[in-house]
Amino acid sequence: MASSEIEIVSDSNDQQTSGFRNPNEPAILDVYSACAYGDFDKLRKFVEVDGVSVYQPDGNGYYAIQWAALNNFADIVQYIIEHGGNVHATDNSGQTALHWAAVRGSSAAADVLLQNGARVEAADVNGYRAIHVAAQYGQTAFVNHIVAKYHADLNVPDNDGRSPLHWAAYKGFGDTIRLLLFRDAFQGRQDKDGCTPLHWAALRGNAEACTLLVHAGTKEELTVKDNAGLTPAELASDKGHLQIALILSNAQRSQRKQWKDKIFPAKMGHKGYAPILFSVVVVNVILFISSVLFAPGLTKVTAVVALWGWTAVSLAVAALLVLVRCSSKDPGYIKTAVAGQPDAQDPLLNIDLNNTSSWTGNWSQLCPTCKIIRPVRSKHCPTCNRCVEQFDHHCPWVSNCVGKRNKRDFFIFLCMGSLTSIIGAAVALQRIWTSVPLLVADESWLHHVFFAYPGVIAFLFMDGAILIASVTLCVIQISQIARNLTTNEMANAVRYGYLRGPDGRFRNPYNHGCRKNCSDFLINGYTNDDEIAWPPLQHVAS
Repeated sequence: MASSEIEIVSDSNDQQTSGFRNPNEPAILDVYSACAYGDFDKLRKFVEVDGVSVYQPDGNGYYAIQWAALNNFADIVQYIIEHGGNVHATDNSGQTALHWAAVRGSSAAADVLLQNGARVEAADVNGYRAIHVAAQYGQTAFVNHIVAKYHADLNVPDNDGRSPLHWAAYKGFGDTIRLLLFRDAFQGRQDKDGCTPLHWAALRGNAEACTLLVHAGTKEELTVKDNAGLTPAELASDKGHLQIALILSNAQRSQRKQWKDKIFPAKMGHKGYAPILFSVVVVNVILFISSVLFAPGLTKVTAVVALWGWTAVSLAVAALLVLVRCSSKDPGYIKTAVAGQPDAQDPLLNIDLNNTSSWTGNWSQLCPTCKIIRPVRSKHCPTCNRCVEQFDHHCPWVSNCVGKRNKRDFFIFLCMGSLTSIIGAAVALQRIWTSVPLLVADESWLHHVFFAYPGVIAFLFMDGAILIASVTLCVIQISQIARNLTTNEMANAVRYGYLRGPDGRFRNPYNHGCRKNCSDFLINGYTNDDEIAWPPLQHVAS
């Protein structure tokens, strides 16, 4: 496997054009600089008055149409074509104007070229098509444009057997990787060195690229060996990318554990800890009734204590019902594309990406697994393998995601659990305090209680654990509800551009004030994401 940097196409072109971006450069003297600058008037003068040709290359072998395409001057490209320019003209590297348009994602110029006969699959001397070049430069929108509109082959290999996905993984362009995976790019292709895209991501230590490829892949790519006999994890370790090696090794170990699914039914594997939590609460209720309310060694229950005691039992039973509801309820799964329907697998073909409320210009909204454009605040849950709207977190103790449709149930469960634990603990302590004398012969009070009433001690221990967990989570949820934030957004705020203001500081566009946030949540169970306090920052794909 080659260890050197992969040669990026059109580097020489960038060197040539760097001068044109300098405002101190001398005046435009020929058709090539006129096309690069986009000076239509001077170009027309050169062609129509001075009779200069637009279909001859310059001294370096580059054509005027290439310079215009590079800088996305669609009107100049059209003018050149109308005056004899050749859309198939190639420079010394075999690159056409479409290749040059791909370098900077010049979609408008590409449209003119392709509508005038340019071939989207034209290859240069390295076998690079326009889609390879766009992937090398992270031009995600351009890749989507030529695939959706002109059916460019997103799995086509270059002369070394590398697909656009190889290049995007090598360069670490996460958005381009998302788009290619969203469009079912093949992850298992091996190049001449036996490397898959995951190998190339591991080689460069691109954590985001590795994570995307692992989550969206079949996991078989984790065990593929290159010509040197190295898996992606071994290659990352060999190159000193220890964090990447750990991520890939953990994913590989997770893959080995999948044999358990053949023994245990799939439903059992997704129950999580909810049955355990349910059982703990039931056991605690039984302990409370038998060892606190009706313990033979304690004083007779008064009417007030009985009222509070049975209130705690009733709340516990209600909490169990809410737990079942929260565990079984749809948390807000986003409907996936249905196979067999027209364009079901390609929703990007059916929308205007510049004019839709569901699209904010952020390519991370694409889910390569569910094949959907998900709303801004949603997230794909790897445990449930579904995208969840207003995703908060996946809670193993309820064996379900917490999202838009069940977050209120989860919050009610936490409140009821906290209240039940507080009342239960208060009743148990009152029973012990009024039943056991402070002075006990030959032993301390605590020692006597511990050995004389083990059932009460067991109840208090379990109740205390539940109380600490439920109150902590309840306080966190109250804080987030008041600010209209999710747990996922709090933990990953740095990753989400819509949570930053123009100055780069944290700013939540969905925060309408504590009163409205709380009232909307308590009344509707969720907040309306269409109502925002201010427009979130748009993410522009590079």
